[in-house]
Amino acid sequence: MMKSYWAIFKKEFYHIMRDRRTLFILLLLPVALVLIFGYAITNEFKNSKIGVLDQSKSVLSKELIQHVTASQHFIIEEYLTSIGDIDPIFRKGNVKMVMVIPPNFEESFTRDKDASLQLIIDGTEPNFANTVNQYASAMINRFAILKGGKRFIAPYQIGIESRMIFNPELASAYNFLPGVVSLILLLISAMMTSLTIAKEKETGTMEILLVSPIHPLTIILGKVGPYAVLSFINTIVILLMGYFIFDVPIRGSLALLLGMCLLYLITALSLGVLISTKTKTQQAAMLGSLMTLMLPSMLLSGFLFPITSMPTILQYISKIIPATYFTEIMKSVMLKGTDFQYIWYPASILGGMTILFLAVSLVSFKTRLE
Repeated sequence: MMKSYWAIFKKEFYHIMRDRRTLFILLLLPVALVLIFGYAITNEFKNSKIGVLDQSKSVLSKELIQHVTASQHFIIEEYLTSIGDIDPIFRKGNVKMVMVIPPNFEESFTRDKDASLQLIIDGTEPNFANTVNQYASAMINRFAILKGGKRFIAPYQIGIESRMIFNPELASAYNFLPGVVSLILLLISAMMTSLTIAKEKETGTMEILLVSPIHPLTIILGKVGPYAVLSFINTIVILLMGYFIFDVPIRGSLALLLGMCLLYLITALSLGVLISTKTKTQQAAMLGSLMTLMLPSMLLSGFLFPITSMPTILQYISKIIPATYFTEIMKSVMLKGTDFQYIWYPASILGGMTILFLAVSLVSFKTRLE
């Protein structure tokens, strides 16, 4: 009995050592997950881009700005010149907070020992907005204590007025819905497409299609068509649920929003086709979809955790994840009410990815025909 057991044990061990995919899952996947969770999942943040509107232009206001940015939690993206510059910079998505210092800031602080300023914060990511507000308020209060000193009986104070825009109540559904749409579309479109084509290969029916006079592009479009229709219907249902059940607004153009959903849908489908051309079994397609789509999209796309808080290498990885750009588009159109001039860059990235995925997939199909 032990002899048989040992023989089976060795046979399975050799099988695992020869199968690179299984070996990767057993040894490298846990290490990768620990590193990703350890670095990406954090309540702290750093290098958050902010804007500054310094109407005082005094020595004290400059010292305050230097104090806020000295901790490396905040990086000044742009110095604004007027109140009218605030809304455009938020709609571009360049900054998460704008600090507005009034004209009489230094006089109020030195004479009345009570100055005030305003923090305007992007509320589309509620948890991150709260963190930004807390960090900035703590730094400003610390600055007031340092400048006031302990020799004065009445402490110097800087009153802080915080205002959340786009999501004043910091409802979590505002951040939840765009991320969920990106994940669902990616999983249904890419994963199911890769599985259905891999199934054709396993059953042997794909060879019949490949030797037929049907053009490879026709085969691709025919296989992904039903999933495109079903996924688009799912998108509409999710948006309706978010609007009527969770009160998530659609402040931008509905036609633009649906157009961007369709673009992302095509990107996800083309990615699923690409995975299917590189795998031969449903199991391999499933593993490839999970490793390249689900986990990175959930952890590194900015859906759950701010990208700016991640290490540099993970920030670069996030730039090759389609969900990163689609989540940005969804938040901009739905919550900020932006038009195409503010989202053309992420939209063009998705379009470029779609062309690349389809081109590589088509080449792979032609190679099989030869």
